[in-house]
Amino acid sequence: MNADDFGRSQSINQAVARAHTEGILTTASLMVNEPACEEAVALARRHPSLGVGLHLTLLLGRSGLPHRTIPALVHPRQEFRSGPVGAGFRFFFQRSLREPLRAEIHEQFRRFRETGLPLDHVNGHLHMHLHPVILDLLMKDAALLGLQRVRLTCDPLALNRAISRGRNLYRYAHAAIYRVLSGRARRAFARHGIRHTDHVFGLLQNARVDERYVLDLLPRLPRGDSELYSHPSLDEFRHEFNALVSPSVKAAVARQGIQLVRYQDL
Repeated sequence: MNADDFGRSQSINQAVARAHTEGILTTASLMVNEPACEEAVALARRHPSLGVGLHLTLLLGRSGLPHRTIPALVHPRQEFRSGPVGAGFRFFFQRSLREPLRAEIHEQFRRFRETGLPLDHVNGHLHMHLHPVILDLLMKDAALLGLQRVRLTCDPLALNRAISRGRNLYRYAHAAIYRVLSGRARRAFARHGIRHTDHVFGLLQNARVDERYVLDLLPRLPRGDSELYSHPSLDEFRHEFNALVSPSVKAAVARQGIQLVRYQDL
């Protein structure tokens, strides 16, 4: 059970800490360049049973390197220039961005190492770690970066259709895109001995991981290891926090005999 965007705001940080101590959350993915990162690290140190990974951020966030070092990627305020679609095309077609991207990736890993926290896992903000160019950069430097466990994002559409309704265009498009991206990543992870869960859930919900969804999903989980990721906060996505601390959800986990683990336990 993972929470993305740890370190982005105080509201998210407090939701993560409480969902871990009061609920079923086992891991969180840290944004090392965001304003509440220091508080997030302090909370993680107080809760060593929480597995903390790196939420690699290459769009819709701040960079670790200054503008003068990677001007093609960020504005002078160190905010990335492009949204998801624009970034995807720019990263793929502009070969001149590959060295700046590599430098920023290494900087974010360095910042994570500086926290002193064990690296539980790695994933990307908006799953950018599966972009072909970013994936190749990560695989090329996997040993140097200490890359051992990575999210393999591919939410099963058939199961999602059985327990969720609405936003069909979003769900069908994302299922198709990530089926292709995850297939390529799966082969790369196998070549480099990188571990991942057998299944990932949350992609097709897109901030709708509420109590009803979790209760419907738990008895249908396929055999093997699964990750369910969410975006809990005490304000914008309170419903996702509520799902993680729900007594009904905790009872369902116990009833189904589900073992709550971290990536490092795989």
